Amino acid sequence: MSKNLYIETLGCAKNQVDSEVLACRLGEDGWKLVDEASKADLILVNSCGFLESARYESITAVMSLRKSCPEAKILLCGCMAQRYPEDLYRDMSEIDGIFGNRDLGKIGEAVKSLYEGQRPSMVPQFPEHEYEKREKLFSYPGSAFLKISEGCNHHCAYCAIPIIRGDLRSRGQEAILEDARSLIAQGIVEINLVAQDLAAWGMDKGKSAFISLLDAICKIEGDFKVRLLYIHPDLFSDELLEAIANEPKVLPYFDIPFQHADPRILRAMGRTGSLESYSLLVEKIRKRIPQSTIRTTIMLGFPGETDETFATAMEFVKRNRFDWLGSFAWSREESTKAYALVTDSQYEELSKRAAKYQKKLEKVQEQITRENLKRFLGTRQTVLIEEKVEEESLWLGRIAAQAPDVDGLTVVSGDSLSCGKTCEVIITEVNGVDLFGVLA
Repeated sequence: MSKNLYIETLGCAKNQVDSEVLACRLGEDGWKLVDEASKADLILVNSCGFLESARYESITAVMSLRKSCPEAKILLCGCMAQRYPEDLYRDMSEIDGIFGNRDLGKIGEAVKSLYEGQRPSMVPQFPEHEYEKREKLFSYPGSAFLKISEGCNHHCAYCAIPIIRGDLRSRGQEAILEDARSLIAQGIVEINLVAQDLAAWGMDKGKSAFISLLDAICKIEGDFKVRLLYIHPDLFSDELLEAIANEPKVLPYFDIPFQHADPRILRAMGRTGSLESYSLLVEKIRKRIPQSTIRTTIMLGFPGETDETFATAMEFVKRNRFDWLGSFAWSREESTKAYALVTDSQYEELSKRAAKYQKKLEKVQEQITRENLKRFLGTRQTVLIEEKVEEESLWLGRIAAQAPDVDGLTVVSGDSLSCGKTCEVIITEVNGVDLFGVLA
């Protein structure tokens, strides 16, 4: 039989890394990756199980793939498979098997079982080895994600990540460095470090050692930059800020999910901050690195949310004028600490309130982002080119202030550019959340 493999990746960048590992592992078993599900004999749906909306998206994807690819084998993988294996195995006849996400090295066993006529359900709880190598990357040219740890020890009241991926498990430093060297050898010029909390790396073995890890990564020879994605505000130290400020390979981009600013809501979430303490952190970053870009997220509708607490969150956003901000409504997740804080009817009311708050917050943030982007007008910026606009002398890329997948883009006018390479551009226009520039 032919051995064509298609992977549908849903959810976050960490899931994308998992898909890349799965593709490499199955490639060693003779599976050929194809870019269309209709060509595949085997389909992996690497699902997200973090929020109710993400689970709905994952289930919808399976249904759609089963309808369009009736002859293919479908293996449901990832976070949702890890979290609800029994329910999905029982209730979803559309899938041919279940595979969790805590030991990706066992994917070959699961597929072998599948093609021996079984309907496997493999959800290993404890990985036996480090992450494996990747060859085919699913990101745009020149950029890649590098995962440095699994799981999380923060156990925020709203978060299901420790339930899905377990407690913090820091990846070994040499494995991370080997991964980084491999990416650089493939021509990657932007390494995006990802984890539930980068600053927590090493805490499962005693104490945080992220600064020394970052130093070791930056000492690797090569022309590349490092972007830090996801640092918990309660672990953002002055020492880390100094390390970033003093390392030219680290982009001055800070992704810090504050989630809220009202002390009462933050304590209920299991966090220690406040409007004042979090604002002080933002002030420190901007004072030490004036060219910094700061992204955050705000959660609305958490139990106890009122007009008064929302006003505190809005004041926090207006005062600190974040470059990028994402807001989302609290999802009442089973087995989390916050699940029992409200009844079904109370949750419904909070969800309605959150939707109202989101519209107000997004309107304010859109204006802030547009105004903040004006600081780039007339400046010279390095752009990583990612995509050619068909039949136009236009290219899509990103500057240091734009992270992959979540922020705006920079449109570059010019000829003979190359995807995956950088170029120097003069920024001439702000269009919504995007920038426009011409070759310098």
